[in-house]
Amino acid sequence: MKILFLDQSGKPGGAELCLIDIAKPYRDNCLVGLFADGDFRTLLEKNHIPVQVFSNGTIQVRKESSFVQGLASLGQLIPLLAKVVQTAREYDLIYANTQKALVVGAIASFLSGCPLVYHLHDILSPEHFSQTNRRIAVTAANRASLVIANSQASKTAFIEAGGRADITAVVYNGFAPKNYQIDASIIHQTRQELGLEGKFVVGHFSRLAPWKGQHILIEALMQCPPEVTAVLVGDALFGEQEYIQKLHQQVVTLGLENRVKFLGFRSDVPQLMSACDLVAHTSTAAEPFGRVIVEAMLCGKLVIAAKAGGAVELVEDGVNGFLVTPGESQELAQVITTCLQESSKTAAIANHARTTASQRFDVTNINQQIAELLAKLHQSGR
Repeated sequence: MKILFLDQSGKPGGAELCLIDIAKPYRDNCLVGLFADGDFRTLLEKNHIPVQVFSNGTIQVRKESSFVQGLASLGQLIPLLAKVVQTAREYDLIYANTQKALVVGAIASFLSGCPLVYHLHDILSPEHFSQTNRRIAVTAANRASLVIANSQASKTAFIEAGGRADITAVVYNGFAPKNYQIDASIIHQTRQELGLEGKFVVGHFSRLAPWKGQHILIEALMQCPPEVTAVLVGDALFGEQEYIQKLHQQVVTLGLENRVKFLGFRSDVPQLMSACDLVAHTSTAAEPFGRVIVEAMLCGKLVIAAKAGGAVELVEDGVNGFLVTPGESQELAQVITTCLQESSKTAAIANHARTTASQRFDVTNINQQIAELLAKLHQSGR
């Protein structure tokens, strides 16, 4: 089976990291077509996955864009679409990994006769998408032969927005547990280099954006013991520079310069996570999956997650982590303080989380689930 994967981004976000794992088993018979160049292309090449950049310009449509703004991007889409249609004729399947890829993939599928699969990594809700973009996404996805949702929360939102339940299956993201087994000497060295010795380190791993809630963690620090330090790993992906400035100003205003470290985008996430005592997930809107949550579990780190969306499917409160009300900095501070004070209890929870996550989200099992869905689709000729 020859697969043409499509992705709109040149930057490696959660959906893109997931695509690398999915494409690896097919790398001798696939191509990843990108709508923009960037670090994601480099990552694909490092993993020996064939990649081609179909467009040199970023498509100027965002999740909140209106119909008029969408029309303005047609000039960019037409030459891109022509390339995708021509390429698709050489493949058995189009696998769209993002929403813009879905729109282009749906049209290319219609024109080339190549079946379409859509991997849904988003919650199609008003908090994340404009009404126009939700309608476009659902209309295009309903033309697919298969929709793979990354959580039950994503599937439910898709169906509530008018998506077809009969073509939708839930498959969680997969991970290679061995990538998160970091040697103790490396962990010690990382803490030394970052000046974190003697600190209780709370890590936050996400792009810097208002709905990711880094400001909530900073607020919570004010209500935590002085040894609690936050490490923010990530950068703005979609032009959210103003939010970064606000975060820095918030740190200065609260006098937390010595307790908050901005590390920017880093490729050594497992090492940095392993150097933390705890990982906080503070999204203010429902998260489709919550990749960071599983990664922290695999590193053997305690997780505190916002109680909404896919996070609720990953974390059982008090069993393999803790859940807190989204946006509530005081509640977050209380749980962080409890974790600091009850280290033996929380260590047992973190160890349990690592064991269960290693089994539940093992990339080999996840890829097998996807392979079975694709093989069934291919055999049916849909």
